[in-house]
Amino acid sequence: MNKLGEIRNAERTRKSILEAAREEFFQRGYSGARIESIAKRAGVNKQLIYHYFKGKDQLINETIDDFLTSMPAGNLVLPANPVQIAEFRYNINQKYLMDFLKFTAWEAIEKGPNNLKGVQQREKILQSYNEDMKAKQEMGLVPKDIDPTMITLMMSSITIYPLLYPDVTRMITGLDPEEPEFKEKWTHFLRQISERIFK
Repeated sequence: MNKLGEIRNAERTRKSILEAAREEFFQRGYSGARIESIAKRAGVNKQLIYHYFKGKDQLINETIDDFLTSMPAGNLVLPANPVQIAEFRYNINQKYLMDFLKFTAWEAIEKGPNNLKGVQQREKILQSYNEDMKAKQEMGLVPKDIDPTMITLMMSSITIYPLLYPDVTRMITGLDPEEPEFKEKWTHFLRQISERIFK
């Protein structure tokens, strides 16, 4: 095999390991994830993972970094009209972020590495949402008497909670969050609430 072929083969192997790691970490969390399981998912020898990654900490870091950088840029650009933001974020969460959101739930209840690259990137994204809301407030699109950071936190809560806690959602509404009827009702509710806040 020539040098270029070796490089391509190494890139494919590394990519398959990262994809397998994403599945394992997002389903089981950092503590529950096992290198052996990642190797099995990727169809490689466990020792090969240590050839590409120093250990579990580096692997989780690169997995989250790879996931966030692979997100289409348009998924992070909020609508100009604040009335549409909650609905937009809810749709993005459903379509692209469900597995990652489950990982963040694991992250909230267990101890993982303190130096996750993903934490800085996620903070940067959420802070950009704060800045966006502040800018909209200065433009007169957001009420002056409401803290824009609290609006960002509220948006995160109402667009994530029903998806992460399907049992609670079912107990309260009688509907599964995966059902089209719930999605339609919740989207309508998000629009109603937003219209009242940003009238």
